[in-house]
Amino acid sequence: MSSRAKNKTKLSDEEIDRIVTAQVNDDSAWEKPVRVRRRGRAVLFLPGDLATRASFLTRLHRKASVKQWLTHIIQERIVLEETSCAAAKDDLAGKPE
Repeated sequence: MSSRAKNKTKLSDEEIDRIVTAQVNDDSAWEKPVRVRRRGRAVLFLPGDLATRASFLTRLHRKASVKQWLTHIIQERIVLEETSCAAAKDDLAGKPE
């Protein structure tokens, strides 16, 4: 049984950081690297009216393709969501229960 399965206590971020920092140069403390392969292209189906609007905005923002514009928009949205989640987490962590 792995040590993770035996250890049911939840570690704090600081405790995890301390453990990882202590084991950073100990190769026996780490599992084998995980190899991830990309599976070709992603396909996204849009309704006709949405595709037309996306095409218009692509030209408006002077992007070379709808794919390029959508990639840019998705990246912006992910940053926005991550920032928002981090702020919410900080707010929750600062409030007494």
